[in-house]
Amino acid sequence: MDMDRFIGRLLDNRYEILEVIGVGGMAVVYKARCHRLNRLVAVKILRDDYCQDDEFRHRFHAESQAVASMSHPNIVSVYDVSTSDEADYIVMELIDGISLKQYMEKKGVLNWKETLHFAIQIGKALEHAHSRGIVHRDIKPHNVMVLKNGSVKVADFGIARLMSKGNTLTKEALGSVHYISPEQAKGGRVDNRSDIYSLGVVMYEMMTGRPPYDGESPVAVAIKHINGGAAMPSSLNPNIPGGLEQIIMKSMENAPGDRYASATAMLYDMDEFRKEPTMLFDYYNTSTGLDDATKIQSPVREAQTQASAPVTTAQKVSGRVERPAPKKEQKKSGTGSNPAKRTRRDEVIVEEESRSKASTIAVIVCAVVIVVALVIFGVVILSQDVERIQAPNLDGMTVEQVRKEFKDITVRVTDSQHHETYEKGQIISQSPVANASILKGSEITVVVSLGPKPKDLLMEDLIDLDQKVAVSFLTGQGIEENKILIRTENSTTVAAGKVTRTDPVEGETITKDQTISIWISLGPEAQERTLPKVEGMNLNLALDILERNGFKNILTEPVESSKAKDTVISQSETPFIKLDVTTEIILQVSIGMNNDTTPPPEIEFDPILSQVVEVMLPDEILGDYTVELKIDGETVETRQILAGTVSTEFEITGTKEGTVEYEIWVKGTLYTSGSVELTADE
Repeated sequence: MDMDRFIGRLLDNRYEILEVIGVGGMAVVYKARCHRLNRLVAVKILRDDYCQDDEFRHRFHAESQAVASMSHPNIVSVYDVSTSDEADYIVMELIDGISLKQYMEKKGVLNWKETLHFAIQIGKALEHAHSRGIVHRDIKPHNVMVLKNGSVKVADFGIARLMSKGNTLTKEALGSVHYISPEQAKGGRVDNRSDIYSLGVVMYEMMTGRPPYDGESPVAVAIKHINGGAAMPSSLNPNIPGGLEQIIMKSMENAPGDRYASATAMLYDMDEFRKEPTMLFDYYNTSTGLDDATKIQSPVREAQTQASAPVTTAQKVSGRVERPAPKKEQKKSGTGSNPAKRTRRDEVIVEEESRSKASTIAVIVCAVVIVVALVIFGVVILSQDVERIQAPNLDGMTVEQVRKEFKDITVRVTDSQHHETYEKGQIISQSPVANASILKGSEITVVVSLGPKPKDLLMEDLIDLDQKVAVSFLTGQGIEENKILIRTENSTTVAAGKVTRTDPVEGETITKDQTISIWISLGPEAQERTLPKVEGMNLNLALDILERNGFKNILTEPVESSKAKDTVISQSETPFIKLDVTTEIILQVSIGMNNDTTPPPEIEFDPILSQVVEVMLPDEILGDYTVELKIDGETVETRQILAGTVSTEFEITGTKEGTVEYEIWVKGTLYTSGSVELTADE
């Protein structure tokens, strides 16, 4: 597709195509002007190979019309859809911002507050779309735009559905393979829970700096999504709060039924966590047929109410705590029975309860199937001479050691936790346990230590400290110097060499292996101008010329001189060179002769005679230029003249009465000449 062929054209006698602003797998995005409403818009024009497919064009039009019906502050608005012989295109809101992917590449690992801020807005966009039966199918940081005010807008709703005529893993889907759900990777049925999975992956990447799965090829990554078993985010970033980690991992459950049932339910938990960041969740396990509603507990209450049923750290972090379903309280009369006053949480629970009834039926059917399968499996086992072994004790070993030493088993890491006793990489626990009877070649799952949990450090206020002092302070807290990233920026409020800001900011929790960025002031942004020559001028005129050229850091130094009072005798910086306008300029200014001291009578001083002449300057010269005063062929004074100056004055001095001939040279060429009579005052 020749991308430039549309530039300058007027589509449908309305949209003037101005420039290319983006290129995708199925379309090219242009900046355009809508002449009917006089506003800038984005126009996404289908590539030629898609336009030749009549079925695709029909689906493109129908899907785009459905997306255009949505209206939400966190969704990129679709204004118009056109399917014609000229082009097939969508007219959308033009966003002034960058993609979330670009923002993440610029900032690296985000803190939990930023992650939650963006995730809630994406969740609200999904909630709105799902309520209208629209599934995005391609949630990824590239499709989320971050505006200058910090809000986000999700783009390309419904486009992913268009890019595949069936439910197969297409080439285009492979481009988003790091974020697709397991059912998408398998070509299975896709629903709103697929978007929830992808949002969980985006949150995982925001908090760790990388997606949960990677591989040498897109297909390899897709297979990892299908198999599951991503490392816990806290194993990559120990600063992740436990409650937020639970939200991420519940969203990324392999089975759609184990994820949040809706964006509304996920938003509820995010909002609860936002209000109490130290809280943990207790999710009832759907595989037991129990209610899938979320039970919320603070760490203190959890310790009190669950004392009778100990819970491991791994269970708390993963959110897979199985509890008997709590007894439902009888509804009270009054507002509690009024549907109009039902809280948002009540609505979520009602939705979950209705889904739970269907789950119960499914569990009964599954139980029958499992019993039959167990019977068949038992018959097979009894009919074969299968070798059984005792599970080895893997306590304290590393996964690498296990794989080298025990060839009769396979080992898979399911979780990683901080531990005060076991060093990083050592196995904490295993399933099946040591000495249990297992089949030869069986899989043993293990939990691996992350080492002792790092002590919490709080970022201090380093603003206005010298760079060396700030670095010394951080290294004194145990931060390695190679983890301290020094950046620079101009500042009009912080002196050069001092800290202007930090990331993390004051009060945030940091770890000793965390990268700390500090910005050092370069002072105000440099601005250079040519310094005029003001020697020989009256002080007021000299100050006026310097200030008009941007030089305001002027100091004066009074000196005795034969020159007239307030005459500039010298300037500290060489004239006619470029200088930063903040440079300090010192002017020596004449205060005249000291009249309080009578010279010794034996010494006679010649009187200083002077005469001021006014020189009319040429008006045809453009730009600034120089004027010289010459007497007896020698240059007495050189002066910088600003463009547009009509005249200037020179003071001609001498010690003897009589006529003095002078010449005025402009830009190195004789301009005019004259003479003055010097006479002693009577």
